[in-house]
Amino acid sequence: MAAVLRGYRCLVRRCNHVDFAFVSTRSMASKTQVGFIGLGNMGNPMAKNLLKHGYPIIATDVFPESCKEVQELGAQIVDNPAEVADKADRIITMLPSTPNVIDVYTGPNGILKKVKKGSLLIDSSTIDPSVSKEVAAASEKMGAVFMDAPVSGGVGAASSAKLTFMVGGAEAEFTAAKELLSCMGANVVYCGQVGTGQAAKICNNMLLAIGMIGTSETMNLGIRLGLDPKLLAKILNMSSGRCWSSDTYNPVPGVVEGVPSGNNYQGGFGTQLMAKDLGLAQNTATNTKTPVPLGSLAHQIYRMMCARGYASKDFSSVFQFLREEEG
Repeated sequence: MAAVLRGYRCLVRRCNHVDFAFVSTRSMASKTQVGFIGLGNMGNPMAKNLLKHGYPIIATDVFPESCKEVQELGAQIVDNPAEVADKADRIITMLPSTPNVIDVYTGPNGILKKVKKGSLLIDSSTIDPSVSKEVAAASEKMGAVFMDAPVSGGVGAASSAKLTFMVGGAEAEFTAAKELLSCMGANVVYCGQVGTGQAAKICNNMLLAIGMIGTSETMNLGIRLGLDPKLLAKILNMSSGRCWSSDTYNPVPGVVEGVPSGNNYQGGFGTQLMAKDLGLAQNTATNTKTPVPLGSLAHQIYRMMCARGYASKDFSSVFQFLREEEG
């Protein structure tokens, strides 16, 4: 029995040593190169925040001019995602749509062409949850770990490192992902297995679109009834109608400073992207046989806006769209 106990204690010491070594390796590797693919409105400030925290960045974007700012701050720029994967074993992607993600990961110059075994791949794009699962499976075959980590908060939160990350993937890898994501966000939430981060993001954006349309309709009606928009917003924000679209991101020009409505709806979160996200919500609702009548109507409204010249404007321009629809 004593011999057994001695053997058990020896085994425990060896296991503890392995765990300690693993943690130490993570710690020592924490400031090694991080790959970043997609330097658009969101990816650019996110990569900058990683640089601010001392992470060497190796980056690429389909539009070379998008790389200029981070390059001036010290990032190394390469030609394609495969080159990023060849040089970094932790990679973050922030891309506009599902086809972009598929190409960046599995295309002829994609990440999986040169990904290293043990690499951690974090996708912060907003895409169909089923595609996240497919990319995760393809990554696993190459010996890499894939996690979906879409964000909420918009360009302002990306710039100030106050994003919310919704993370799906192996729970054992969450701590490693959180190390990087915490440099770019105030909230990093583990949602479950791969695809659940996307599920949370899609649900959030459907509610966001519905709320923005409701706020725009309310503000427009109040203005037509003779109410001062700032006064109306003040009343809403101290009453039960208060929401993020009314108190933080008001769609009426001049009500809230520093938001796209005060800049002719430039910057922010584009109408075309909102229409895309609502399309994802519709697809998942259909697949799960979930009734989403207001989500469906919001999708139609944002699709109409895209057809009427609002595609590149911030999604809060639905207020302007409604004003122009007045009879």
